[in-house]
Amino acid sequence: MQSQDTFRLADPLGPSVEALPAALTSSAASAQDRALFESLAERHYRQAYHIAYRLTGSHVEAEDLTQEAMIRAYQSFHRYRRDLPFANWLYRIIVNLHIDALRRRPKAWIDSVDDLPGAVELPDLESDPADQVISQQLDVRLQQALGQLSREFRTAVVLCDVEGLSYEEIAEVMQCSIGTVRSRIHRGRNHLRRLLGVT
Repeated sequence: MQSQDTFRLADPLGPSVEALPAALTSSAASAQDRALFESLAERHYRQAYHIAYRLTGSHVEAEDLTQEAMIRAYQSFHRYRRDLPFANWLYRIIVNLHIDALRRRPKAWIDSVDDLPGAVELPDLESDPADQVISQQLDVRLQQALGQLSREFRTAVVLCDVEGLSYEEIAEVMQCSIGTVRSRIHRGRNHLRRLLGVT
């Protein structure tokens, strides 16, 4: 049985989130809204984490960003329009929080905790070791290249090519026109190809 003070979002293939503070379980939110939010949050947590990881390039920062986005989503769940996709609304929160964090961040920072000595990834015992090596090499190169793109290009490319959102959905998340989305995706992909040495 879950306590009234926290709930657990568990993802067997990603980080687990323990902890929505007791302050978030306000009496203003109905039990039905809390249950709906928990259901939507559990369903979309993994995908939200992957977007956060692609935006930040760091597992630790992605966990923090996803946790903060879930808290913000819960706090403003009363404003969520039930007729629109929850994922798009959550992505907008993630992108906005990421942009805010970048604005507050000093110019020099460590790109990833993964680069620090002693940081180890847990192996996936179900997959082929050769596939793991190839996947890790591609992931590292791709993440490094994504990290070199401007914030706008990286966000547009990640939402389109990694998450599969439509141009309309990306325009809604990024709060810009569809033409701007198309331009950012095109220019971001071209820059990414140059960085990866692909013609």
